[in-house]
Amino acid sequence: MLAQAGYKFRVVPSNIDESTFDARQLSPAACAEHLALAKALDVAEKYPNALVIGADTVVDCDGEIIGKPADATQAEAITRKLFSRPHKVITGLAIVRLADEAKIVASDTTVVYPRQMTDEQLAQHLACGSWRDKAGAYAIREQGDEFVERIEGSLTNVMGLPMELLHRLIMGISS
Repeated sequence: MLAQAGYKFRVVPSNIDESTFDARQLSPAACAEHLALAKALDVAEKYPNALVIGADTVVDCDGEIIGKPADATQAEAITRKLFSRPHKVITGLAIVRLADEAKIVASDTTVVYPRQMTDEQLAQHLACGSWRDKAGAYAIREQGDEFVERIEGSLTNVMGLPMELLHRLIMGISS
């Protein structure tokens, strides 16, 4: 998405272990923002003059933060839960440049209205493995599309990077 939008960038994974983060004290949006900032700061330490973008996506189902499933059993439980009711996809974005102490953090929320999955469709979803490493155990640009009735908000947010918000934040930090 960044390349399609004309941005020149390099992907540098952070060393943040998301599994050690306790989100019970935070709202879903605050959780996503906190993890996005931690990721951005971790990478920015190695590249203090670069504009570093960190992102983290969580799914909010009735106030419960749904992260990435650990295995197929957890993916099935998450999928059954999420595809039975509307839920929110929240992506936290952080942009930092340590050299001039620039820092901006925000999040975007999109409501997803799913279609009910049959047991056969659920089995196919689990078998293909597209749930791996995905908050909420699905990706809208992969198999998730056929199971989404509609969304309210940013499609790119559900895809993992809210491009509209990113552009606004970059313009804000650059000025």
